[in-house]
Amino acid sequence: MSNRSVTIVGGGPAGLMAAEVIVQGAAPGAVRVHVYDAMPSVGRKFLLAGKGGLNLTHAETPEKFLACYGARRDHIAPLLAAFGPDALRAWAQALGVKTFTGSSGRVFPAGMKAAPLLRAWLHRLRGASVSVHVRHQWTGWDDDGALRFLTPHGARAVHADAVVLALGGGSWPQLGSDGAWAPLLAQRGVAISPLLPSNCGFDAGWSGHFRTRFAGTPVKPVVASFTDRQGWTFRQEGEFIVTETGIEGGLVYALSAPLRDEIAAAGAATLYLDLAPGRDARRLLEELAHPRGRRSLSSHIQSRTGLKGVKMGLLRELAPAGDIADPARLAAAIKALPLSLLAARPLAEAISSAGGVAFEALDEHLMIRALPGVFCAGEMLDWEAPTGGYLLTACFASGRTAGAGALSWLKQEKPKI
Repeated sequence: MSNRSVTIVGGGPAGLMAAEVIVQGAAPGAVRVHVYDAMPSVGRKFLLAGKGGLNLTHAETPEKFLACYGARRDHIAPLLAAFGPDALRAWAQALGVKTFTGSSGRVFPAGMKAAPLLRAWLHRLRGASVSVHVRHQWTGWDDDGALRFLTPHGARAVHADAVVLALGGGSWPQLGSDGAWAPLLAQRGVAISPLLPSNCGFDAGWSGHFRTRFAGTPVKPVVASFTDRQGWTFRQEGEFIVTETGIEGGLVYALSAPLRDEIAAAGAATLYLDLAPGRDARRLLEELAHPRGRRSLSSHIQSRTGLKGVKMGLLRELAPAGDIADPARLAAAIKALPLSLLAARPLAEAISSAGGVAFEALDEHLMIRALPGVFCAGEMLDWEAPTGGYLLTACFASGRTAGAGALSWLKQEKPKI
C-alpha cells in the first residue's frame, strides 16, 4: 500500500478521529489524508459544545452508559467496545489534556474548555501530514466518481481511494450540520431515516400571563415522568427552563426522544411534574389540610409546602381552580401536575438530531454497502443519545471505526487511476 489517498468530508470529532486512525495505522508517507470542511475552520460545533464546559464522556458503568443509546445500543456497542469512555480519557491525556469526573459522573477536561484540546489535536494531525481544507462544501459526486466541492474559488473535483463522510446531523445548520448530505446519499440508494430533533425543547401553549412572567425561569428541583403508548414509563429528577413557547433544558432533553415519538404518534404527550420531590403525598395533604385562617390561599400553600415563584405559577397555569382550592386534589396536583406538550421545537434549534444513515445500510466497518470504499461516522448515522458525554463519545468511537475500516479497505483495493 503506497501513494494512496483518503478524503474525509467533515472536520468534527468523528472526521478528525478517522484521519488520526488512518495516518497512525499507515506506513509513513503511504497514505495522503485530506480533511474537507464547509466552514471557515474545523471543529466549530465541538467548540460550541465546550463553551459552557466540554462534557467529553461519562464515568458510569458500561451497562448504564450503553443503555443511553436506546434502540441503537446493539449497533453502538461494538464501537464503544473498541473505543469507550476510558479510552477517550486516555486519548485526551496523551494530548496533554487531563480530565476529571464531576459530582454527576460527567467527565470534563481540567480546563473545562474545548479549544485547548482541539488545538493540540490539530497540531498533532498536521504534524502527521494531514491536510485540512476549509470552505469546501461537498455537493456529491461527478459521473467519473470524483467528489465535488464548492469553494470560494469555484467548483473542485477530488479523486480518492477511500472516503469517510462525517458531515454531522441536521441540527445547528449555521455551524455546518445542515443535513444537506441526506438527499445526495438517498439518490445513490442509501437507506436514510428522516432527520428529527433530539435533545430539544417542546411547545406547551402557555397563556400570555404565564409566558410574560416566567419565560427564562428555571424550575428546580423537579421530577418528570412520562408513560408512552406501549406502557414504558420514563422518570427522572433534574431541572428545566420555562421558555416563551414551552420548556427546554437538561431534564427535558433526557426525555426528548420518547416525548417526540409520542407526539408524532398521538399528536401530544403528557409530562407529569412532581413539584415537591422531597415530600410524599400524605405529608403534603396533612400540611395543606391545616386551616389557613386569614391568609391568602397562595400564602397558605407557600407556608405549608414551600412552593413559590414559578412552581406556584405552574400550579395556577395547569391545575383547575377547583383542584387548587381542595387540599386532597391540590396535593395530588403538586405530586403529578400534568403538562401537555404539543410539538418538538424545530430541528435547527435542537442540540442534536436523530435519524440518518441506517446501520442496516452499513457493514461492520461502517462502510456503505451500496458505495464500496465510502464510510460514514458521527451524528450522520441513525442513532441518538442524551447529553452527558454520550453524544461525543459515540462520535469519537464511530470515527475510529470508520477510519480503521478505510485503512483496511486501502490494503485490499487497487489504487484509483
